[in-house]
Amino acid sequence: MMNCLQSWPEPVVRVQSLSESGIRAIPERYIKPPSDRPGFEKQEHVDIPVVDLKNLFSHDHTLHEETLKLISSACKEWGFLQAVNHGISHELMKRTREVWREFFNLPLEVKQEYANAPTTYEGYGSRLGVQKGAILDWSDYFFLHYLPVYLRNPSKWPSLPSSCRDLISEYGAEVEKLCGRLLKAMSISLGLKEDYLQNAFGGEDIGACLRVNFYPKCPQPDLTLGLSSHSDPGGLTLLLPDHDVAGLQVRKNGKWITVKPVPNAFIVNVGDQIQVMSNAIYKSVEHRVIVNSAKDRVSLAFFYNPKSDLLIEPAKELVSEDRPALYSPMTFDEYRLYIRTYGPCGKTQVEFSESNR
Repeated sequence: MMNCLQSWPEPVVRVQSLSESGIRAIPERYIKPPSDRPGFEKQEHVDIPVVDLKNLFSHDHTLHEETLKLISSACKEWGFLQAVNHGISHELMKRTREVWREFFNLPLEVKQEYANAPTTYEGYGSRLGVQKGAILDWSDYFFLHYLPVYLRNPSKWPSLPSSCRDLISEYGAEVEKLCGRLLKAMSISLGLKEDYLQNAFGGEDIGACLRVNFYPKCPQPDLTLGLSSHSDPGGLTLLLPDHDVAGLQVRKNGKWITVKPVPNAFIVNVGDQIQVMSNAIYKSVEHRVIVNSAKDRVSLAFFYNPKSDLLIEPAKELVSEDRPALYSPMTFDEYRLYIRTYGPCGKTQVEFSESNR
């Protein structure tokens, strides 16, 4: 376990322990430059689109088409949507979120048994990126591999609380199915064959992982972020937010909009790989997380990704003389190496892919 901790560029500090120590000022390591700090400016009365999925696979053609149009519009205009009537048990969502809250409330020495290393990121962590001296985010997390099955290792999942491993399996299977349905809907709404995106991801042989985020209470929430601005490097993200405390902010027209979670909804967002495959018809959008002085937050991000060694490039059907390919082919492994080295930093990795064309 100590080897895990020593493999990071500096000793790992658990943010939850800092928060619980009663400090009144956050360490300098967490203070963002003024331009990156959350300005708690007056919020506009605008929110990401809410899409009811109950008609997505309806036999009523008109209702089905209407749902596809709503998904398409949200992916083009926002890169985000909130999905309701998605078919996943609300009770399962609640129990899974609660079991992870219980995990983060376990004694530190129990959690430390799962301490992670930068080689795989799997386990209990407190930083992304391996640059020495980087400004850190105000969060801890637990990261685990779900697909492909040969990477799935339940012995690395928390054994406490005792229901945790079973809930991860049950929840993972349900959100995996929902991601497949959404990918099909996105393919059709882009004018591609319904299995285009799934096949481009690797068919049955795709990647998926779960990152559970814990954002402890922060004495100076105006100086730091729970998660720095970034777009998701993978394919599609399904976020189960904390419905009691807002924290996710999405960038729209240069302004940060705080998402108000709809009860029992999933927040769905387009990742960089779908931006590339759609030749930028669908956009991956910058987002970040703010923290709170009175309450901690737990959220679960399920990342549905292309197989790591497949070349990802714009769909031939979406490339024309008028709209040439904006991105050169690159494997997902090559792509995510960038974010694993530098940590979350805006949309620089997509721009890096575009500039290497």
